[in-house]
Amino acid sequence: MERKNIIRKAFRENGGILRTSELNNLGLSSRQINKLLESGEIIRIKRGFYELSDSIYPEEVVIARLFPNSVIFLESALMIYEYTDRIPAAWQIAVDRDSDKTQYQIDYPQINVFYMEPKLLEVGVDIIQIEGVDVKLFNRDRTICDVLRYENKLEREVFSNAIQRYVKDPKIDIRRLLEYSGVFNIKNKVQTYIGVWL
Repeated sequence: MERKNIIRKAFRENGGILRTSELNNLGLSSRQINKLLESGEIIRIKRGFYELSDSIYPEEVVIARLFPNSVIFLESALMIYEYTDRIPAAWQIAVDRDSDKTQYQIDYPQINVFYMEPKLLEVGVDIIQIEGVDVKLFNRDRTICDVLRYENKLEREVFSNAIQRYVKDPKIDIRRLLEYSGVFNIKNKVQTYIGVWL
């Protein structure tokens, strides 16, 4: 019973996910891990990553633990900032275009991966804490730049709502928005869509 409590505590302290090596460090052999899988106490999320079968962690926490270098992006960021009422079918994450693409082939949670140049991946990243786990997402101003950049990939209603809610948000930083618009070469779009509201 004591070992079970230690294992549960370790899962809790690590955002609900443990790697094989972390389970080994708790004294579990691969045979014992397989027994926990067979009994249904833990679930394999992907090769080398496990969660408790009865744990319910927010999906963004699971993503942050599985892919610590990924950044929550576009419609998923809009949802977190409440710039949209629509819940995307899959979490949109931005990752380094040179990263190994096979690692993102997972069944849960559903993700939609956008590959970017490393220097663009670093622009406007914020970190929020959820369940004690650092979750990366692009800040409000970077997110609106992404909305303008990916206008053709968004439904008209999502696009319009995002712009309208952004300009009403007291937490925006126009100087930062203009700085990012220069990086992404979308100054004209910012003037057209946002300048009229300011």
